[in-house]
Amino acid sequence: MSKKRTTIVLIDDHKLFREGVKRILEFEPSFEVIAEGDDGNVASKLVRQHKPDIVLMDINMPKVNGVRATTDLVRKFPNTYVIILSIHDDESYVTHALKTGAQGYLLKEMDSDALIEAIKVVREGGSYLHPKVTHNLVQEYRRLADESITTTVSETGVEYHKPLHLLTRRECEVLQLLADGKSNRGVAERLYISEKTVKNHVSNILQKMNVNDRTQAVVSAIRKGWVEVQS
Repeated sequence: MSKKRTTIVLIDDHKLFREGVKRILEFEPSFEVIAEGDDGNVASKLVRQHKPDIVLMDINMPKVNGVRATTDLVRKFPNTYVIILSIHDDESYVTHALKTGAQGYLLKEMDSDALIEAIKVVREGGSYLHPKVTHNLVQEYRRLADESITTTVSETGVEYHKPLHLLTRRECEVLQLLADGKSNRGVAERLYISEKTVKNHVSNILQKMNVNDRTQAVVSAIRKGWVEVQS
């Protein structure tokens, strides 16, 4: 039996951008773009008609913007997940968008791998932020860290704080690199390990910290003073 495809509705007022995203998604056999729209006011109609798994939603549109449209979709269609697409990476835009209930926030400068990974993560109930967005967001939370924790430098040169009562040394390194905005591939290259090993470490971190995804893990770690984002 073939695996069920992830169905996607794409909402963006720039036709060329929509066409580009659609071409990227067509290379992923498990994805299917089933409808498109050019403004937030058609989003609810398309979702009601097609019942997609994912909506990729532009944040800036001329009539009904992505924030308003996402608020409406999350309220009416809880089984459909929304990923915001934006050119804005500052914390105020991200926070406002996530408060609507969006499960992801991607910058339009993203590469195709990031887009595909984001959809897969969100489809499984997780959250996904573009690494640059994560970096900016966690810097906003730096002031919340009120614990004085010793900084350690690992053999690989990664500086990390020490929640060693909970995480292993390697998991501390991975957590710090996630806070630095590194992707799985970036963490793997920095620590000279495989991406599969990184995924295993991330899974262990989420389980030990009792959080659902890496974004929650990083934000929680910032609040506890376990990681630090360099300016």
